[in-house]
Amino acid sequence: MAHKVAVFRKEHFNAAHRLHHPQWSEEKNDAVFGKCNNPNFHGHNYELIVQVTGEVDPETGFVMDMKLLSAYIKELVLDRLDHKNLNLDVEEFRELNPTAENIAIVIYTILRNKIDPGLALKIRLYETERNFVEYPVE
Repeated sequence: MAHKVAVFRKEHFNAAHRLHHPQWSEEKNDAVFGKCNNPNFHGHNYELIVQVTGEVDPETGFVMDMKLLSAYIKELVLDRLDHKNLNLDVEEFRELNPTAENIAIVIYTILRNKIDPGLALKIRLYETERNFVEYPVE
């Protein structure tokens, strides 16, 4: 009988962003996004948790080699986002508002292309200690 197990990798990155909709007036942007619409940007210490779920390989005893998962996160996510201005420095956010929701979707999309499609992938992103998002959700 195969056993499904979830494995998790926790990482941290720092990034600045501005929540802003270019087609809206400054008044509407301020009303919707408040301080997060600061034209000089603001930063967060993001905590990222990547969950991979699947059957345990009978030969290795792994769901996924955690060294490989760690390398993918570092190379594809942290090197791209850490200590960056998401609006200005990250191609995926040139036209996409860098909300926590959108950041989680971008991270998922980047990692999904590298991780075995037979394994389930979930992203949990903490923007603050009390505010976090998960993607995807069933």
